[in-house]
Amino acid sequence: MSRSTRGTVRPSSSPSRRSTRPGAGTVGLVVGSLLALTACGGAADDGDATPAPSSSSTTTGSPSTSATTAPTATAPTATAPTTPPAPAPARITEVPQQQWDAMVAAGMVRPECPVQERAQLRRVEVNFVDFAGATQRGHLVVRDDTAETTLRIFERIYALGFPIQRMEGVEAFDGDVAASLAANNTSAYNCRRADQINAPFADSPHANGRAVDVNPVQNPWMDLRCDCWTPGPENHERTPGPGKVLEGEPVWQAFVDEGWIWQNIDVPDYMHFDTGYPSRPYAAR
Repeated sequence: MSRSTRGTVRPSSSPSRRSTRPGAGTVGLVVGSLLALTACGGAADDGDATPAPSSSSTTTGSPSTSATTAPTATAPTATAPTTPPAPAPARITEVPQQQWDAMVAAGMVRPECPVQERAQLRRVEVNFVDFAGATQRGHLVVRDDTAETTLRIFERIYALGFPIQRMEGVEAFDGDVAASLAANNTSAYNCRRADQINAPFADSPHANGRAVDVNPVQNPWMDLRCDCWTPGPENHERTPGPGKVLEGEPVWQAFVDEGWIWQNIDVPDYMHFDTGYPSRPYAAR
């Protein structure tokens, strides 16, 4: 039903339901006046006529412009730009039991290895910048006496914005150093398999958790067993480039300032830093 139909009062076609006494002239005059008002659209009969609505809501005829109020336009609320949360700070933790079990299962802990207990190692969790410029979270497993110096070095490297491809324990590659290098994985502890070592287990910096290989693809080493660059020859020239370690540059300096040695071997090994050979407890120099 339209608004104008609902607001029109129909004249009553039947007498009022209120009874009047015959001969009551005054009463009859009143009733007659009421009926006349009803026929002219005045006060409604309380029988079958719809009561006239209040003038504040609806009137007869076309709807009043004052009866309908257009919604007030609301200006959009400006949203302040959100600031991404700051990366979690670097920290040193125990090697989780699950990770230790994976290292044992991968053969990285064996009777001939210098590390025999989980408490001898620490997990250094650090932020690094990947080659796309995004901050990532990685970790290095190192000897307990080498954890603090490792954390300081990689905090400096992160602040420099030096790109690193990935950083995780070698157990993720089943202890296979060749697979870890090919994946451009920056890593530390690994008591390597007998066919993958270039130093006795007891003296090996990696087997003792006191060595780090940085971006192997950008910083390969010369493997005399095959007379080849491992993991590949593409970046063997020491020209500047993203992720490369060069003598005298800030990443190299970050290690040297902490007393680490670059390429502590008789052949080019651009990825490799360690705290000394044969490996002994770390002491700041």
